[in-house]
Amino acid sequence: MNNKAERLKNAKPMPQAEVDASLAHRLPPGQTVTERFPILHEGEVPVYSLPDWRLRIFGEVEKELEFSLEQLKEMKQTEQVCDIHCVTRWSKFDTKWEGVLFKDLLPLLGVKPEGRYVMIHADNDYETNVPLEDLMRDDILLAFKFDGQPLTPKHGFPLRLIVPHLYFWKSAKWITGIEFMKEDRPGFWERNGFHNVADPFREERFSGEDLGLPEDLWKECDYD
Repeated sequence: MNNKAERLKNAKPMPQAEVDASLAHRLPPGQTVTERFPILHEGEVPVYSLPDWRLRIFGEVEKELEFSLEQLKEMKQTEQVCDIHCVTRWSKFDTKWEGVLFKDLLPLLGVKPEGRYVMIHADNDYETNVPLEDLMRDDILLAFKFDGQPLTPKHGFPLRLIVPHLYFWKSAKWITGIEFMKEDRPGFWERNGFHNVADPFREERFSGEDLGLPEDLWKECDYD
């Protein structure tokens, strides 16, 4: 698992698929569009006791906090439609999500001025880093629903982050904590060969040398 980027070395990259000219500007370099929703993750799908589930807020905050799922669902809900892009070279257009905007949650958290970086913690000991500035965009969601239905376990139930302007590994499934930090530090994949920023339109897939991806990697996984 820790050598995923290394295992992808020397693989033949998939050529970019042709798309309608009116949609071409939405497809990052090296991606292909799929109508289905590939399911990729490391480790087993977690099982939860929802009454015990909590989202922990910690780090550079005035006071550590915890939110139950019901507390989050009582907050203002926002629906958005966005394109998503996976580092394994698939893109899905016009995905519909519903949840709490990160920027709507932030005023409740008591973040100190020096807390300019964020680490998202999730189950299976996963974590991924995103600058706070990125999370303040109008399309960053803590999502409960996809396509009008509650998230399925394989897609991150009960709560996942949606960061559509970055490769989808930044949109962590099964999130359990939000840590505010003075300084940036790499998350799980960022420590294991993946790019720290992950802008798909700049093809920021990997750190160091450019690594190829097998053309059939995402095609052979599960789908919704």
